[in-house]
Parts: sequence; C-alpha cells; structure tokens
Amino acid sequence: MQVELVLLVLSMLFFFSIIADKIGYKFGVPALLLFLTVGMLFGPDGIGRIFNDDGVGYMLNVSSAEALSSVALCVILFSGGMDTKLRDINPVMAQGVTLATLGVLITAAVTGMIVYYIFGWMNALATVSVASALLMASTLSSTDSASVFSIMRTNGINFKHGLRPILELESGANDPMAYVLTSTMIGVCLSGSAEVSGLTIVQDIVVQLVMGAVLGFAFGKGVVRLMREVQLANESLYPIMVLTSCIFIFSMAYFLKGNPYLAVYVGGLIIGNSKFTRKRQTKSFFDGLTWLSQLVMFLMLGLLVRPSELFHLQVLLPCFIISVVMIFISRPLAVLLCMAPFRQYNIKDKMMLGWVGLKGAVPIIFAIMCLAEGVEHADMLFNVVFLCTLVSLLVQGTTITRVARKLDLAVDPPQLKRLEHFDIDLPEEIESSATEIEVTDDMMLGGCRLRDLQIPSHTLVIMVRRGEDFFVPSGQSELQAGDQLLVITDNDVEMAYQYQQQMQAEDESQWNIRLLTNTKDFFRDLWKKITKN
Repeated sequence: MQVELVLLVLSMLFFFSIIADKIGYKFGVPALLLFLTVGMLFGPDGIGRIFNDDGVGYMLNVSSAEALSSVALCVILFSGGMDTKLRDINPVMAQGVTLATLGVLITAAVTGMIVYYIFGWMNALATVSVASALLMASTLSSTDSASVFSIMRTNGINFKHGLRPILELESGANDPMAYVLTSTMIGVCLSGSAEVSGLTIVQDIVVQLVMGAVLGFAFGKGVVRLMREVQLANESLYPIMVLTSCIFIFSMAYFLKGNPYLAVYVGGLIIGNSKFTRKRQTKSFFDGLTWLSQLVMFLMLGLLVRPSELFHLQVLLPCFIISVVMIFISRPLAVLLCMAPFRQYNIKDKMMLGWVGLKGAVPIIFAIMCLAEGVEHADMLFNVVFLCTLVSLLVQGTTITRVARKLDLAVDPPQLKRLEHFDIDLPEEIESSATEIEVTDDMMLGGCRLRDLQIPSHTLVIMVRRGEDFFVPSGQSELQAGDQLLVITDNDVEMAYQYQQQMQAEDESQWNIRLLTNTKDFFRDLWKKITKN
C-alpha cells in the first residue's frame, strides 16, 4: 500500500478516535470502547472494504497485530507501574497480589469448567474439550489495566476503605498471570493434554513469575542508578532513555525465561517510585505515550474484527454464557475466596471488587496469540473473546460509578480547576496543588486589592494573567474582574469548594441570561403575530 495512503488513513483513525474520546467523556461511555468502534468502522467490513475491493490488500495482519499489541501493552504496563505509588499500595500489597495471582487462577478454572460442562450438556459445540474451555477462560481471566486506569481516571472516582489501590495493583499485576496461563494452555492444546503434566504447568508458572519479578526489580534499580549518574547534554533524551529501558526490560525478561509483562510492570514500579533527573518530564512523556498505545492497540483490534462474523450462534452463545459466568459467578467467587483472610472488608467492599472485573485489549491480544500459534478454532475464540470484552466494557465499564454510589462506596475527591491559562508543573515531592481562580465582582466586594480578597488559608497567589499580560502580584496589587490568578495551595478541599461555588454561580448567571433571552424572544414573536393580524 502507498505510504501516503497509509498515513492518511492513520491520521483519520487517530482524529476520529480523539473526537470519540471527547464524546465518550461527555456521555459517560468508556473511551476504549469508542476506540474499538472507530477501528471497526474503518475495518474490513467498513471503510476498509474499499482497499480490499481495489485489490490493494489490507494493511494489517495477525503477525503485525501481535507485535504491535505486545509493544503497546509493554508501554501501558510500564507506565501503570510508574504511576502506582508504593506508599498507597504497601498497605494493600497482600490483597492486590492475592487477587492478581490466585484470583486469576480461580477465575480461569471456575469459568473453564462451567463452560465445558454447559456446552457438553447443551451439545452446543461438540468439539470443545477441557483444554479448549480452559484456554478460552484463561484469555479472559485478568482485569485489564488499560481499561481500569482509563475509566477510573476519566470518571475521577475514588472508593472508600482503600479499594482503589487494590484495584490498580491487581489490574497492573494480574496480566502476567493470565499470560502464563494462556501460553501454557496454548501449549497443552497444541501438544495434547496427555503430554503435559500438572507438575510441569505449575513449575512453569512459578518460574516465570519469580524470574519476572526478580528481573524487573533488578533492572529497575539499574535504570534508576543509570539515570542518576549519566548527565545528558540534551534533556529531551531522558524520557527516551527510560522508554529504551522499558523495552530492554521486556526483551531481556523474555530471553531469560521470566514473565516479560510482570518484569516490565515491576520495573516501572521501581523506577516510578525513585528520584532521578527529569522525572516529571519523563512521566508526562509516558502519559501521552500510554494514550497513544491505547489508541493504537484498540484501533488495531477493531481493524482486525469482521462484524459480519460475530452474529452467529457459535459465537453469540459462548459469548453470552462466558460473560454471565465471569461477571456474576467466577469473578465474584474469586474475590470472595481471595479476600476471605482480610476481615476488614465487608460484603459491599467485596461486591465492588467483584464488579470491577473489566476486560479490555489484553484478552483480545491473548486471542491473537492463539491465532498466530494456529490453535484449533482460534478464529471462533477470537470473535468470542472480542464480544465478551465489549460486553464487559458496556455492562461493567459504564456502571462503575453507579454501582459504587449504590453500595455507598463512592468518594468524590476534591476537584480543583484545571490550569488553562498557565503552564506549570510542580515537583512530585511537593504535596501542594497548583490551580487557578478567576476574579469576579463578588470577590472584590471588600476591595480590589489582592490583600482584600477572600482566599482560603495556606494558599499563595504567585502570578496574575490580565488579557495577554502576566505579572507577579503583591498584596497591594489592584485586580480587575476577569483576571486569572495562579495559586499554589495546601488546602485542596476549601479551594475545590470555592471553585464549585463559582461554577454554580456561573451556571445560574447563564441560566438567567438564557431565561431573559427566551422571554424577550417570546414577546417579540407574540408582538409580530399581533401586529400582523
């Protein structure tokens, strides 16, 4: 395919995905689901049909999809580890690790056996075996870190009783376990279950997990030391060095027989919780790179899917059964069993943990692995896993906030106004927050000087923007309505309350303006009708 045509299609895909993200945020639809939808619209059953009909050939195949998705998932897990604060997860380390390992194993085992016996009883798929059922369940056994991180951050939701750190730790750390189970079951399906012993499977799982954790820790410490000692002439190269280290950890763990996904997550966790040169710049770089990876991954998965192949009984029936089993049986059961030793959590907490069993791109990536390895019925498995992911995003992803409020577990964190007129980043070690305030007439009732304004305690105004001009104020500086104040505060709660009050006042003012405008238009139209008659 012509390079310029590929670039044109990619730019259109990214543009429509970004617009879809804006629409999804407004209506509460997970952005990742919209990325998939855009990919499907441009896929082989959508606009992509044009390329096939012209004989040009489609620009994506299974091999390239597997390679791209592996790189994208590597970046997402590494960035997730960097964003996870050890001080937050240390109190819930045991809970998160238990869910990420034993919870995944229980989910896969329960789902696989239920699916096998239901299919056998219904005689729906005569060719299904225990190994095939367990393989299908293994691909869907983990909660997807990209989905969990994206939805929780987009919704700005927090949970009581420290549930959010558990979910973030579990979603970032359970993909390696699901990868081990999936790769092991692929080997069983290809070689025959009689040639693989249970002891071999357990040994392989333990070795991969232990080696992955050790290698991730060791390489992470090495990267931190390197970043502290190496002085680069170009500061822009520091984020590139960390990205290179991320790929190096992933690749070395693979060749040293460790779990590459666990290694890269642990490496990101070590690096993100250490001090090094240009750390803030590096984390901002990875935030953008993570969204780019999610875009690429979900768009690519959407491009691979043929919607015309999804609406068949042999796809819809397994999808319905597996989705119901995982959402309402195996995932809640795994949470209940894993959280049983931790008595500080009540039944509502466990119900919430059970509900946030979001699926995302990772199960589909594992299904692509099955396609690449030539597993029997891999096409059907890919379609089933894809539909199950959609069901999870629609049913669970869109209702997280609602379920949390229903269980009285939702906490609305203080929402400070985002910086729009200033560009400033505070070092991570500083606990203060930067926000901005717009000066209104009501704020200047006591006087127009800065010292006369009612500003929350422990808050410092460090800059004023008036139109296109900026200046550093003093207490005697005279302010005007419409001035933007850049402030640094340790009092997030009071500042958030003041911001919400200001927004409500603006909404009421806009409502009054609309009311007056509509009333004037009504009487003007009425007068026109009277004079016309």
